Amino acid sequence: MSIYNRRNAAVGYLTLKAMQRAMDKKRKRGRRGLRIAAYVGLGLVSAGVLAGVLAIALRHRSGDAADSAFESDAEIVGEYVTAPEPAPAT
Repeated sequence: MSIYNRRNAAVGYLTLKAMQRAMDKKRKRGRRGLRIAAYVGLGLVSAGVLAGVLAIALRHRSGDAADSAFESDAEIVGEYVTAPEPAPAT
């Protein structure tokens, strides 16, 4: 009597396919959660970058005094520059 016959081969094949489907289903479920987490993280980073660009654009548009002070170094306001007196020639 042989162990390897058509019925045992069919049962073994169907069992392997069922196990493969179960493992694939479990693996896809884990990947889906990881993919959703990656998309949420990417969305948060994108929103942060967009908020930063928007803040810079609004500050530039409003002409903030702090920014304009750095742009024009032509005049010094509120400070006196004192230079030492030259030594007399002997």
